[in-house]
Amino acid sequence: MNIDKHVKVCLLMTTLAFSACLSSCGVNSGPVVVTAAPDLEPQDAAENPDIAPMSPDGPLFPDLTDVEEEDPIPDYLRVGTEHPIVAALQERLMELGFMDNDEPTEYYGEVTANAVKHFQRQNGLAEDGVIGQDTLMAILSPDAKYYAVSKGVKGDDIQQIQGRLYELGYLASADQVTGYFGDSTEQAVLKLQQMNGLKEDGKVGRQTMNLLYSDEIKPNMLEYGEKSEVVLACQERLRDLGYMTSEPDGTYGNDTTIAVRRFQSRNDLVVDGYLGPSTRVALDSPSAVPNGLSLGDEDATVKRVQELLNKYGYLVAGNVTGYYGEITENAVKSFQRQNGLTADGMVGVQTMSKLTGDNVRRAPANSGGSSSGGSSGSSSSGRGSSGGSSSGGGSSSSSGGSSGGGGAVISDSSGVSRLISVARSKIGSPYVWGAKGPNSFDCSGFVYWCLNQSGVKQSYLTSSGWRSVGRYQKITSFGDLRAGDIVVVSGHVGICSGSGSVIDASSSHGRVVERSLSSWWRSNFICGWRIFG
Repeated sequence: MNIDKHVKVCLLMTTLAFSACLSSCGVNSGPVVVTAAPDLEPQDAAENPDIAPMSPDGPLFPDLTDVEEEDPIPDYLRVGTEHPIVAALQERLMELGFMDNDEPTEYYGEVTANAVKHFQRQNGLAEDGVIGQDTLMAILSPDAKYYAVSKGVKGDDIQQIQGRLYELGYLASADQVTGYFGDSTEQAVLKLQQMNGLKEDGKVGRQTMNLLYSDEIKPNMLEYGEKSEVVLACQERLRDLGYMTSEPDGTYGNDTTIAVRRFQSRNDLVVDGYLGPSTRVALDSPSAVPNGLSLGDEDATVKRVQELLNKYGYLVAGNVTGYYGEITENAVKSFQRQNGLTADGMVGVQTMSKLTGDNVRRAPANSGGSSSGGSSGSSSSGRGSSGGSSSGGGSSSSSGGSSGGGGAVISDSSGVSRLISVARSKIGSPYVWGAKGPNSFDCSGFVYWCLNQSGVKQSYLTSSGWRSVGRYQKITSFGDLRAGDIVVVSGHVGICSGSGSVIDASSSHGRVVERSLSSWWRSNFICGWRIFG
């Protein structure tokens, strides 16, 4: 919070307190009018036409822009209210952890009302989602406490926390996600705090809440290095679905981690490589999406398939890059023909099973493996021949701007317009925390859905995960952003739509909107990612 905001908050509180005093004395003072803060450095009014002279009849503080002069604050703020004070309240609720970070607005919607209910619950006020004088003073108070919940609390926010604890393996079963913070939830939080080096108090406050969605959190689940019958059963299921690239042995090694990450990506799960409860439930589900690698894919699974193709003589070592280009596609077709499979160039369950089995027919001795045209082959995505890691991708045919760096862009002349068209088609859809579409979204779920609908195979990432995705061309200067770029700010992410605008799932608006890339976005800017070149 900067000095100007502190001054404005103090003025708001002073005005409200004075109004309350007049009311208690029986003085009918009319509606509360918020006036502006004085300039901290006195200037001659004649030298600055924006500063009006002080007079009993004239405005005393005319330079306030956040709360317009002579714009009375309604007695009650509720859903549907539009007023400059709403933006200040949203910003304060975000600071206190009751709302997801976003550019504040003057509109009081359902998301704001829900955040107010949580604040009222924590502060012993009537939980009606309506801001009267008591709630307003409590929110603006410098002593207001950060969001925290503990045993005995119930609400939709508790259900969201429990869902994440279940995903991480700290809650044992889905039926413990109830919306009530009971003994099992407290024990789960204590275990999480213990394993992650936090103060063990069983409460979800600032540190614990921030940790829940960070990349540094340690889950309580099956992970690398473990060996058990449970691991073996999961490996066998992953093999049946075409994800395992080695024989199941009950040991959670590198191949298992790669297979799990690939499975999570294709089944709309948080991609962390751990076999937690939600991943295991999805794995056992009849509707689990099987693996399928095809032209344009890029990850560690592709690299492992390329290594196997190289082992059996279908691909030369220089083409083992992690990117599925035309050369890899041709090698797969050759393998399929040689092993009695349909030669479609895609690695599905049958091809993966054959490739990882014991009875594999090697490439004919005179074939020499696929090698022409570069290491990954040209394709519609325009990846170059230099290959690269599974996260960084190959070289790009476009530099993507002076601030670019890291991965590559996809050479697709219609990619930007397609992405923006998909994003605009969802304007007005409701903001729902954790939603990934198609009818409701949070900010990261919106970007995930739009990219995949535009033909970009992108796994789900939280807003913090977008800080270091690495796969695309990184933009480090706010001024270099252009249409089609993913813009990442503190706690939020959106899609640049051109002409200085962005489309995003906004918590402050309560829906998907297209709006200006204002100074708020600039001051909170972390990086951008160029998808299309």
